Amino acid sequence: MKIFDDWRGLPPAARGASVALGNFDGVHLGHAAVLGAAHAGRPDAPRAVLTFEPHPRAFFRPQDPPFRLTLAAERAAALEALGVDILYQLPFDASLSYLSAEAFIAEILHEGLSAVHLACGADFAFGHRRGGDVSLLASRAGALGMGLSIVPAVADAEGPISATRIRRLLQDGYPERAARLLGRPHTIRGKVMHGDARGRTIGFPTANIPLGQHLEPARGVYAVTSTINGTVVKGVANIGQRPTVGGTESRLEVHFFDLSADLYGQELSIALHRFIREERKFEGLDALKAQIAEDAAQARALLDATPPPPPYSAP
Repeated sequence: MKIFDDWRGLPPAARGASVALGNFDGVHLGHAAVLGAAHAGRPDAPRAVLTFEPHPRAFFRPQDPPFRLTLAAERAAALEALGVDILYQLPFDASLSYLSAEAFIAEILHEGLSAVHLACGADFAFGHRRGGDVSLLASRAGALGMGLSIVPAVADAEGPISATRIRRLLQDGYPERAARLLGRPHTIRGKVMHGDARGRTIGFPTANIPLGQHLEPARGVYAVTSTINGTVVKGVANIGQRPTVGGTESRLEVHFFDLSADLYGQELSIALHRFIREERKFEGLDALKAQIAEDAAQARALLDATPPPPPYSAP
């Protein structure tokens, strides 16, 4: 998959695609339906996605707590796994925020990308102050010779599938339910940083990954997997502030089973499969060590009983 951060001066091979439009946070089943519609509209054209970085919400409301399900690298990996050939990841800044809806269509989609077909959800809004909607897009795209597929929300028995709903499930401690809406396990990707090495001293070395701008799921212990050097590795993880040792910043700490490797500096994608228990404070390191051993045994049993799916799988 080729990634471009500008719509101007694109090479010929990056123009003339069928383009799915949206933020694609999480790349869930609803997003997959939009991708499918873009391809069905012009199966002869390259498959492309146009999205933004940072997320417009983060640009307009930087004071909000982190809310992203997928940061740029993880989103790109998910889109590539779904067959996307080209990703237009446009920097969302002040100039883009002031671009009118009409200019977005004419200058970016038509002149810049030379899109042959477009696809979006029925609630897609764009342009300055979200002044454009699917009615305007249909009118202007048709006049400029671009096809358009408007995709209804994908829903299950509990309602439409959305990033908001997935966030709520993760914050309530239901990663397995979130996975059903995503089409794959929810993942947190980040670089392994040096911690305080306390886990190693009690027999449970951990890979420490800052949450950064990721949404913080329910604090507590999870059964997890990660693909390391081409091999799926199982483990147990804690998300939270580590109250037993006086921690104050939330982070993800993963203890991998049957793995002895120096992971410092590596970028890992950690898939959350099951929530085991809430984070709590223990009386001391001995009590913490005993609980970690129990958590690890439970996580191993859960993962062995239900082999986890791969992090991404195309439909």
